[in-house]
Amino acid sequence: MKTVTFAITHFTVAFTIAYLLTGSWVIGGTIALIEPAVNTVAYMIHEKIWERVELPFFKSSSAVA
Repeated sequence: MKTVTFAITHFTVAFTIAYLLTGSWVIGGTIALIEPAVNTVAYMIHEKIWERVELPFFKSSSAVA
């Protein structure tokens, strides 16, 4: 549910900004559909990479032995 609500929020923000910058509903809608979709995939890739990176100073103190 969190992912769905984030996607809706992201879509709304992307559309609003694109519309305000261009004045076009079509361009605003197109950007609002494409940008969050690409960003969602980029975020998933980022999370996969981050899971593999071992940086002790970014881990919580309870997780570091």
